[in-house]
Amino acid sequence: MISIKDIAKALSVSPSSVSLVLTGKAKERRISEALIEKIIAKAAEMGYQPNRAAVSLRTGKSKTIGLIVENISNHFFSSLAHTIQEEARHFHYNVVYCSTENDAQKGKEVLQLLTNHQVDGYIITPTLGMETEIENLVKWKKPLVLMDRCFPGMDVPYVMVDNYKGVQLGMEYLIKKGSCKIGFVTVDLDLLHMKEREKAYIDTLKKHDIKFIKEKILRLTYDVSKEEAVKQITVFIKNAKDLEGVFFSTNYLGIYGLLSLRELNLNIPADLKVICFDDHDVFELFQPSITVIQQPIHEIAQTALKLLVAQLGHTKPLRDKQILIAPKLIIRSST
Repeated sequence: MISIKDIAKALSVSPSSVSLVLTGKAKERRISEALIEKIIAKAAEMGYQPNRAAVSLRTGKSKTIGLIVENISNHFFSSLAHTIQEEARHFHYNVVYCSTENDAQKGKEVLQLLTNHQVDGYIITPTLGMETEIENLVKWKKPLVLMDRCFPGMDVPYVMVDNYKGVQLGMEYLIKKGSCKIGFVTVDLDLLHMKEREKAYIDTLKKHDIKFIKEKILRLTYDVSKEEAVKQITVFIKNAKDLEGVFFSTNYLGIYGLLSLRELNLNIPADLKVICFDDHDVFELFQPSITVIQQPIHEIAQTALKLLVAQLGHTKPLRDKQILIAPKLIIRSST
């Protein structure tokens, strides 16, 4: 590995001059522009890479952000991670990301791992059971943003889509199109964003004087296998013979639902209208294409990073620290 001493020896200058140039302190020490250019060019030529551990010890900053999401293989979360990583580069930060798989113990372990690596700040999609750990980060005054979900009553910066508004938009559209008997397929998780989606489904039915029938809700466990999920959705739709539409509360459940409808030989939208919360490439390519409630991924990721870098001292603090972003109804052929 090329060191500062190697560069100094190659240029016959002092190591301290090289160090000042490579740490951005050359001008304040009145090092000439000509020497600055020579040192930077030689460092690039020799393939110099700073020792991040040494930089961290010297500055107290690792220039690293810890990102914890639910499932990095999920299209929504992988897209968020990609955008955050690209945006963080503008502030010269690296991003280390991990998944919880919605498991509290795993969440605690990856959070401890990131803390041990002395990340400068955290962007976290929390799961139930991580409340104490999040409260500790707040107590220790660690730069922190919750993303996609939050804990009610906890004074922590967050950014998330307006889940209630999203399902309300979709339900209003289905009802406007003449569907009154609408099923709702969701995940059996006691998390705020999923509770808000289900509440919006029930409230919108009641608003239009449509009787709410609890049997028209199917709740699947988070860790259900693909095969079992398809089987349960198939039985649910088959038993509810009078369904006119079905609302899937997440994109992966929507994909499982399309497999179920194929097994049942049902035509979309003639036999059953379909709408899903969260977009996915599959929904645009599928024939007929699927109407969705689209989360503005780029805006969510950008806002989360803005909230964090403000805490890290790189920008002015945002006026609002708990932000709800409006979702969009993308109308396609399935409704």
